[in-house]
Amino acid sequence: MSAKAISEQTGKEFLYKYICTAAAVQNRFRYANVTTETDWERLTQEHPWLLTEKLVVKPDQLIKRRGKLGLVGINLDLPGVQDWVKSRLMKETMVAKAKGVLKNFLIEPFVEHAQSDEFYVCVYAAREGDYILFHHEGGVEVGDVDAKAERLLVPVDDKLSEEQVTEKLLAHVSEEKKGVLASFIVGLFNLYEDLYFTYLEINPLVVTGDGVYVLDMAAKIDATADYICKAKWGDVEFPPPFGREAYPEEAYIADLDAKSGASLKLTLLNPRGRIWTMVAGGGASVVYSDTICDLGGVDELANYGEYSGAPSEQQTYDYAKTILSLITREKHPQGKVLIIGGSIANFTNVAATFKGIVRAIKDYQGPLKEHEVTIFVRRGGPNYQEGLRVMGEVGKTTGIPIHVFGTETHMTAIVGMAMGHRPIPNQPPMDAHTANFLLNAGCNATPANTRTASFSEPKSAGEATPPKKPKAGFQAGNWTIVPSFTSALPFPLHPLPGVFVSPPAKATTLFSRHTKSIVWGMQTRAVQGMLDFDYVCSRDEPSVAAMVYPFTGDHKQKFYWGHKEILVPVYKSMDDAMKKHSDVDVLISFASLRSAFDSTMETMQHPQIRTIAIIAEGIPEAQTRKIIKTADEKGVTIIGPATVGGIKPGCFKIGNTGGMLDNILASKLYRPGSVAYVSRSGGMSNELNNIISRTTDGVYEGVAIGGDRYPGSTFMDHVLRYQDTPGVQMIVVLGEIGGTEEYRICQGIGEGRITKPVVCWCIGTCATMFTSEVQFGHAGACANQASETAVAKNQALRDAGAYVPKSFDELGDVIKTVYDGLVANGTIVPAQEVPPPTVPMDYSWARELGLIRKPASFMTSICDERGQELIYAGMPITEVFKEEMGLGGVLGLLWFQRRLPRYACQFIEMCLMVTADHGPAVSGAHNTIVCARAGKDLISCLTSGLLTIGDRFGGALDAAAKQFSKAFDSGMLPMEFVNKMKKDGKLIMGIGHRVKSINNPDMRVQILKDFVKQNFPASQMLDYALNVEKITTSKKPNLILNVDGFIGVAFVDLLRTCGGFTRDEADEFVEIGSLNGIFVLGRSMGFIGHYLDQKRLKQGLYRHPWDDISYVLPEHMSM
Repeated sequence: MSAKAISEQTGKEFLYKYICTAAAVQNRFRYANVTTETDWERLTQEHPWLLTEKLVVKPDQLIKRRGKLGLVGINLDLPGVQDWVKSRLMKETMVAKAKGVLKNFLIEPFVEHAQSDEFYVCVYAAREGDYILFHHEGGVEVGDVDAKAERLLVPVDDKLSEEQVTEKLLAHVSEEKKGVLASFIVGLFNLYEDLYFTYLEINPLVVTGDGVYVLDMAAKIDATADYICKAKWGDVEFPPPFGREAYPEEAYIADLDAKSGASLKLTLLNPRGRIWTMVAGGGASVVYSDTICDLGGVDELANYGEYSGAPSEQQTYDYAKTILSLITREKHPQGKVLIIGGSIANFTNVAATFKGIVRAIKDYQGPLKEHEVTIFVRRGGPNYQEGLRVMGEVGKTTGIPIHVFGTETHMTAIVGMAMGHRPIPNQPPMDAHTANFLLNAGCNATPANTRTASFSEPKSAGEATPPKKPKAGFQAGNWTIVPSFTSALPFPLHPLPGVFVSPPAKATTLFSRHTKSIVWGMQTRAVQGMLDFDYVCSRDEPSVAAMVYPFTGDHKQKFYWGHKEILVPVYKSMDDAMKKHSDVDVLISFASLRSAFDSTMETMQHPQIRTIAIIAEGIPEAQTRKIIKTADEKGVTIIGPATVGGIKPGCFKIGNTGGMLDNILASKLYRPGSVAYVSRSGGMSNELNNIISRTTDGVYEGVAIGGDRYPGSTFMDHVLRYQDTPGVQMIVVLGEIGGTEEYRICQGIGEGRITKPVVCWCIGTCATMFTSEVQFGHAGACANQASETAVAKNQALRDAGAYVPKSFDELGDVIKTVYDGLVANGTIVPAQEVPPPTVPMDYSWARELGLIRKPASFMTSICDERGQELIYAGMPITEVFKEEMGLGGVLGLLWFQRRLPRYACQFIEMCLMVTADHGPAVSGAHNTIVCARAGKDLISCLTSGLLTIGDRFGGALDAAAKQFSKAFDSGMLPMEFVNKMKKDGKLIMGIGHRVKSINNPDMRVQILKDFVKQNFPASQMLDYALNVEKITTSKKPNLILNVDGFIGVAFVDLLRTCGGFTRDEADEFVEIGSLNGIFVLGRSMGFIGHYLDQKRLKQGLYRHPWDDISYVLPEHMSM
């Protein structure tokens, strides 16, 4: 989630610290917090004004309209405040439908003032910019400010002036207060922008002769901007909505989520409930909650949560065991059910994640049987058949009733089974195995052109379709609002005058069979999936022309095109890629959330790009809105952010959209159908592929616009494209709670702009049944007003003439009914099916499925780095340290000409031990072994290994020490250092590991860290590096401070603080390469060991196998 509510105290702290205004802001930092732990005597010592001034006290727990609820104590002395708090502290209170406990209070000075001194001001974000609402009468009785307040839109990237504020907002304010208010509002707006607020309301804002007083405040900030605002925000606490407790299990999962590149969410609704869920996917998790509530289970629904984004087996295990521990705490007279559901995954290896769940089930098998828990499983996606098999097996071996279903079963059917509303099949039909799809020998021919290109494809020669001229009163992209229609809407649709001026028209056709793209990021798996899709669609050429990756030099990357291997160029510079591939008009960006904004803005400087897909989740909303504004000005269509992309069967697919080939083939995405869809959720888009392929002639095009509050393109943008595309005969929209975009579809139908049948369903209907606010998996899935609820939007769509099912369960039936009608009246003429070509299976995937085996190329008996702990000749690294060897003292004398303290000698010895070896697979050991097997002597073999040491292998100690020292000494904050390295396109040396991660820590680093903390006089450089690690691991869990980086920064601390060196001497030892010497000396021990091992094992001459070499000759030579 992006927009998160903060406490009033946090909001005021930000305001008092950072607002810049000529207005005199009074009572800065004069507030005191009271909880059950408060010591009143100490509180008065810290805040002596509590003893001398009249006071105001109120709960600070995200409660709206506290004044009207009698939850504000006014004009009290300290004893009065104590009595007021005592009568309410830890007492249950009803606020609207939410029942909660009052436990956190805020005390502030009472401000004597007149009613005429009170004003209302609010700043909130919208797609087109930020609105400022101002009313000259504030306070408890302010009423409907949306109707009464003056409103000023500050378009995206525009600045606000005092003149604008005075002219547009302060017409009813007395002259003596206009200057103060104008200055304060401009300062407030600048603060709002600088600190990435999304909502900031002050009511009342009091203005007297003394200055400005902020009495009551409510605010939300964009939590995804933490990496930008960390220096100003500090560690922000986000309190739960009133009526919902903050459980330690929620905090544990939130911590796992922060350390993971995946998405892990958990909200406890009713810990005593009978129905528990563990759902994969942000959209799917909402659909399952909807279905449970629709079937009458709202009071028994225990939790909301999701796991998605390809979590590892360990992460899934940690998530599952948390759920299972909660389920098995209290018994229920009817027993309990656990629904392990999900849509069809695009890229998550289902079998791998299910292994983690299976481990947790085995650990909790006793309590699960004791609490009579029945488990229902439904899943699809890569390797899902193996995942379902192991899930079924664990049910048989443990005796726990586990019912397992795949893609042949409707996604939410298991909910009805779990709640007793539909029978449980004895032997559910199972789709064919992944391998059967990919190794099907029955499809040898590829008569691509014998099949109609589309069921209703236009027969014009040109590929691209120009945008149609909109009807009067309705314009695609930039709306001309029709008063007669909008007056019937449950909220105002504001036109946007002056924001966009005649932007270039965007293309109706985004993709064709000849579309070429550039992929930003080294996403080889996604690119290979695109090429396999191209091949199975019988495209003439690959859809990926090049890749851009700024962290390497220009090179070529190897991929498969059917049976043969091809090379795809990889460029360091976007400019170079664009110049050399002028036929490219699509960019697929896998840039991280930190770099996606800059790389996207850079891409839009190239006019050849007409479509950009932004995959990253967690881009700050302010940056997304700037992207949208620039894209609209340049006529570029943005898909995303926070999306899997989109697919046009037979033509083009974005990244991982549609999943692996088995799902592409099962859902018939290799050829076009007649149905186009648009969805927010990526996982649910794949479910729509499945539903549409089973109920119609298939998908013509599908787009997942992304789950953020401000997607780059909207539902209506794509619905209008589909309306203007002859090949599309019906449209499916999967909407969502939050936002008002679905009302644009109502408007389009009502005005006759949309004439094709539209089947639409908005997920999130359960939200209106919950007593407290629940933030669902997508950032935009939260209703801020009644009109944004899924229930209201579904009814509006139904009233407008769209086909709206009663629930998601019935969506497939409604789609089939509409489709059958179009076939019956001749609008759609189903075409004859033609089998697609087969695509060979990748070696790695064949091995994953257990279809092949391969002999090892090496044998080793001295080192094993694969487990939790490094092992030398059978002895764990922790045992090695128990041997007291004196090499550190000798090295201190020979290298540094000093007698180093004992702890420094021990540290050097530890460095030598942990750097001695890391297995036969690294380049140095590989060279040593090959040389030994060629019969060479020890010195030659050792030298061949040592010659590989450099920046890429083993030489990061010096570079890490220099980079971190320079940043630390120059006074840069860790976040500034990370951002600068990212901007400069440089890797941070000493950060990152191929195997280890924050969730699978390197024991070597942990051992050294503990020693340094216990024995070094100071560790400023190490602490700085660990703060950098916190930032990098929030992006990707394997971007840890590795052993090279640790030794580098710790050695700087040692040299600077042990007392044996001047500062200049310490810096000189770093500069001349002494730290890399530690690595060379330590690793030489391992290289010698490998040499002796090969001699002892009498290994013969090594020759690399042919099947592990790709022979790629120039084409003219092969001819």
